Amino acid sequence: MTEPVLRFRGVTKVFPAGRNSVRALDGFDYALSPGGIVGLVGPDGAGKSTLLRLATALLLPSQGRIEVLGHDTQEEPLAVQAAVGYMPQRFGLYEDLSVEENLNLYADLQGVPPHVREARYAELMRMTGLSPFLGRLAGRLSGGMKQKLGLACALIRSPALLLLDEPTVGVDPLSRRELWAIVERMVREGNTTVLLSTAYMDEAERCDEVLFLHEGRLLERGAPRDLASQAAGAAFLIDPGQEDRKSLQARLQASERVVDAIPVGERIRVVLDRPGLPDPTELPALHGAGEPQPVPPRLEDAFVLRLRAARTPLQMPPLPQRGTPRDEEEVIVVEDARRRFGSFWAVKGIDFTVRRGEIFGLLGANGAGKSTTFRMLCGLLPASSGRLTVAGYDLRRAAATARGRLGTMAQRFSLYEHLTVLQNLRFFASAYRLTGSRLRERIAWALDGFELRAVADVRSGQLSLGYKQRLALAVALMHEPEILFLDEPTSGVDALARREFWRRINQLAATGVTVLVTTHFMEEASYCDRLVIMADGEVLASGSPSELLERVRSETLPEPTMEDAFIALVGRPRGHVA
Repeated sequence: MTEPVLRFRGVTKVFPAGRNSVRALDGFDYALSPGGIVGLVGPDGAGKSTLLRLATALLLPSQGRIEVLGHDTQEEPLAVQAAVGYMPQRFGLYEDLSVEENLNLYADLQGVPPHVREARYAELMRMTGLSPFLGRLAGRLSGGMKQKLGLACALIRSPALLLLDEPTVGVDPLSRRELWAIVERMVREGNTTVLLSTAYMDEAERCDEVLFLHEGRLLERGAPRDLASQAAGAAFLIDPGQEDRKSLQARLQASERVVDAIPVGERIRVVLDRPGLPDPTELPALHGAGEPQPVPPRLEDAFVLRLRAARTPLQMPPLPQRGTPRDEEEVIVVEDARRRFGSFWAVKGIDFTVRRGEIFGLLGANGAGKSTTFRMLCGLLPASSGRLTVAGYDLRRAAATARGRLGTMAQRFSLYEHLTVLQNLRFFASAYRLTGSRLRERIAWALDGFELRAVADVRSGQLSLGYKQRLALAVALMHEPEILFLDEPTSGVDALARREFWRRINQLAATGVTVLVTTHFMEEASYCDRLVIMADGEVLASGSPSELLERVRSETLPEPTMEDAFIALVGRPRGHVA
């Protein structure tokens, strides 16, 4: 097959938005050749999900034509949907059905004859490692297992074109690698072409070609290495020396020549506005730090360079000082905490403490017990045994009082999507018992400080993921909590939104706010002062990012990443992945 498997010809897609309209795609042209993996990257609202839904004929273009495997999406939408494999962001699974029943349902929808199903199911279950769970309800699978089941459902017919929308959001590094192994095997052995969207640039680097979308337009396309070369000579690693890493990072971020400054273990990775070793006179922030070491450019460097001019970094609104950052006061104490569900122990006696002003990471593979631990610490789930105190309150006796001292930002943000931004702020402020002038003051603080005033009357369900994240953080901080719990706070948002978010979190910690965060994105673990890694309901490892990196450093792995450390510490034999 030499003809394109997918062709967009001048495609525009417009969505109504109240009295206005949103142009999600604007005159998009592209032809996808058969074979290989093509990645869609771009900031929130760039048009990635719209493009994929148009390619599946779930949406029809406002203008232009789309041809998929020889079928016009407007004239033959059912033929298109029968020919492609599609995995949406939210799994598309029926959680009250078992794994096997979900497979049967998708086989029925795709017209797969009963006599070929048994062999196909066996192959898919072997690839995904779900063979032991055929009878388990989909709703009782871990996040990584749900993703693998969603992928299996999309692959029942071994499609010529596979469309994946953010396939690894919310899954741990082990599951991410397994999902990629499955996708790459399908391309290698199944003559499948893959078009996927991703918010993670390290995944985009695994693609054969990358399409860079912005505001519905194709800004650039090319091989990841070619796109990354735009930042050649501009990327450096800097050792803080005796200085506090976060202080140096904050100063570098404020420097005119610095486009990007993110932690990597105990060092800081810096991208400048142009190639060349930085002159100390141009970067006084480097005084006292180690000599900048040049490093090869990454695709993410080019992404940030390209979009930085389009965004003005937000400044955190003023916050009260909550104490001395990272002092010795322990504001979260967990001693021999256990949680049982029937005969299953989700948490098996864990211990750790968190000091005031720390950013503390709670990491683990899907099903490790970290979400259960998180819910216990939020006072939403009682421990079966053990001692948990938050802000000085024993959660067995004063969970409600403790909840009033903390703010929580849940993984799916817990916003009321049918309410506007302003209505959400008012609702949560009233839940925190803010009234009168104090209520008006805090709402104004949120609208102005998080630049939400322009979207105050927009329903939160219509916001881009980046704006939802801003609103969720504003809601969590309305009552000025001394402890902030963050559950997968940057899941699925683009690289610039992640940086903006963590800049705010660092500013919060500098005022003495204690932050406990769960994340599956290992680069974010470097933002933590200390962290624990959980596995099978127990604490497997704990320490600072640099201490954990040192545990796995070896001759074969001289410069491990946090993802390398996680997989080395948590990894277990997984013979079901090719």
